[in-house]
Amino acid sequence: MGNSKKEIFWTICEYLPEHTEQLRHIYLESRKLAFPWIDVNSLKLEDFDSAIQEEEVLVAVKDNVPIGFIAWWLPDNFIHSLFIDPDFVEKGIGKSLLDACLARTGRPATLKCLQENKNALKFYASQGWEIISDGESPDGDFYLLGIGQKS
Repeated sequence: MGNSKKEIFWTICEYLPEHTEQLRHIYLESRKLAFPWIDVNSLKLEDFDSAIQEEEVLVAVKDNVPIGFIAWWLPDNFIHSLFIDPDFVEKGIGKSLLDACLARTGRPATLKCLQENKNALKFYASQGWEIISDGESPDGDFYLLGIGQKS
């Protein structure tokens, strides 16, 4: 499965152990940028390991190097993580990962997005996700978003 936009080419593949180190860095750096209100000293490379534990994971790879990933809990069709290397944002990679995930999970699907993460909220809205409810978490207020929900 190849995808391109603005001369950037990548593939979506299954997560492999050799992807771990690069994805740890992507997860750490992306969270620092997306969540500037969170104390950066509380964010660790190893957070990636617990974030994907027992989850399904797909990886976007360019020239055999991971540039993003999506992770979800299949029993609930709940997407926990979608992170792209900051050098590759706004190139269609997030959309490709999201589409590949939804092709596997089906719909309806849900995810939580922190309300302060305006870029992510704009992205999900552009992909047809709608706010179902809101809530509070240690990292800040969030929206529960859904796609393919029954009215």
